[in-house]
Amino acid sequence: MKKLKVFILILLCTFTLGNHLKCQELKIDSTKLTKKDSLKAEKHNLYAFSYKKLIIPSVLIIYGIASLEIDGLKQLNLSTRYEISEHQPDKIKLDNYTQYLPAVMVYGLNWAGIKGKHNLKDRTIIYATSQLIAASMVIPLKHITKEERPDGSNLQSFPSGHTTTAFSSAQFLYREYRDTNFWLSISGYPIAIFTGVYRALNNKHWVGDVVAGAGFGILSTEIAYWLYPKINLWFSKNKKDSAFLIAPFYQDQAFGLGFVKRF
Repeated sequence: MKKLKVFILILLCTFTLGNHLKCQELKIDSTKLTKKDSLKAEKHNLYAFSYKKLIIPSVLIIYGIASLEIDGLKQLNLSTRYEISEHQPDKIKLDNYTQYLPAVMVYGLNWAGIKGKHNLKDRTIIYATSQLIAASMVIPLKHITKEERPDGSNLQSFPSGHTTTAFSSAQFLYREYRDTNFWLSISGYPIAIFTGVYRALNNKHWVGDVVAGAGFGILSTEIAYWLYPKINLWFSKNKKDSAFLIAPFYQDQAFGLGFVKRF
């Protein structure tokens, strides 16, 4: 279990440090800008594409892909699984629910009066977009790679869908609150790490699956924020003559979001 504890510690430190640095880079010198210019600059930074934001998710995804082919990383997957089996904790199903908890926190905090960056409609559009992007990456990869799960239940181990959802939700929380409360904004990452770790402890995923899932999750939310201005413009067209509905659904022991637009 020592390797697993070290892995968790490194992962947590990586996200905390990486996001703290990103937060610092995005701060604007308000003494040199008028209020109007400051708001414009803040809006630009919120949705602007930046290669720096790709570093962490890219490293995680590359590691996950490498773990499918490189013998040393394959051995790490196997040795971690062996250590887990030696100290097998009781299996729990909390990871089926904690994957959504950071996103639920965003809505709960806004309901409690702690406002994030966006109103109900806008943040729902962003979160729904991130989930659609995540699904469009994860589901095809599961069928392409055909990696067997540690428990042998099927060939859809890579990448971890639960971890992808958990980290996309955690990144959503971070993006909504990073400028108003940094420590609150990163509170979703320990929950996401818990979800990923328990996917391994429950013998559903290899370490590489979990690491890649974290990368895909962060990436999907970043893409959603980059796309939001264009998506919002699309929703704004013919606003009087159209309507849309986004609602959660539950089917075959899986949660998701449904989207309907009337033209």
